[in-house]
Amino acid sequence: MLGPSRARILDRTIFAPSSSSPVAILPSFLVPAFQTSSSSSQRIPAATRSFSATTSRPSKLGRTPISIPPGVELTIGEPVVKKDATTYLQIAKRTVTVAGPLGKLDLEVEPFINIEYDTQARTAQLSVQDHTLKRQKEMWGTTWSYLNRYVRGVSEGHTTVLRLVGIGYRATVDLRPDLEQYPGQQFVVLKLGFHHPVEMGVPMGVKASAPSPTRILLEGIDKEVMHQFAAEIRRWRRPEPYKGKGIFVNDETIKLKQKKIK
Repeated sequence: MLGPSRARILDRTIFAPSSSSPVAILPSFLVPAFQTSSSSSQRIPAATRSFSATTSRPSKLGRTPISIPPGVELTIGEPVVKKDATTYLQIAKRTVTVAGPLGKLDLEVEPFINIEYDTQARTAQLSVQDHTLKRQKEMWGTTWSYLNRYVRGVSEGHTTVLRLVGIGYRATVDLRPDLEQYPGQQFVVLKLGFHHPVEMGVPMGVKASAPSPTRILLEGIDKEVMHQFAAEIRRWRRPEPYKGKGIFVNDETIKLKQKKIK
């Protein structure tokens, strides 16, 4: 059973026979604890101790200037309130447009992130209002990565190679005018051991080619869209650890296991 609280023990008083004032009778083992305690009005709050003893440092990645190559232009728009499905708050975000010889991409930036674009030195410097806040420090480096990826995408482009490993695994890139969602859409046709070929439409902004029957080359300016399509292709035949068969993305490898012996 739980023992009585300290306040209840103090309330249990009796009157001494020779005095009219109440006298509290406590066990001997509780007397030292109550003598050292003080009233609530005289208590001194204990010093708060932070969870981490490390100092708050600014993002090493976020404070690195982004080099803007020739032919790429950055346009920073005005803050606009847009409806966000993840929150009920009205947050005014800015849209940064990155335009280059290969295309144009738009990036929404949080309101606490500042972008200083130097047209003479062709560099972009990112900063936040308060780098001690966790949310701002996280989005500082994340926004830098997105912006740097977009700058590289519209100037050089991104590539991804998929390797088909397995007996009879083949891939071709064809056109399907009756199935296309936009004019000129390509389709990746996979033969992976099923009784029917797998046809997957290439998303807009991504170009696919098959240099060899067991290789698929994806090219595009948006790395996120391109890798998402590569993951959807890989999902049909994930690499298995016993024979090493499957669809591998870029330099992906798998450690082989020994065969199960009964």
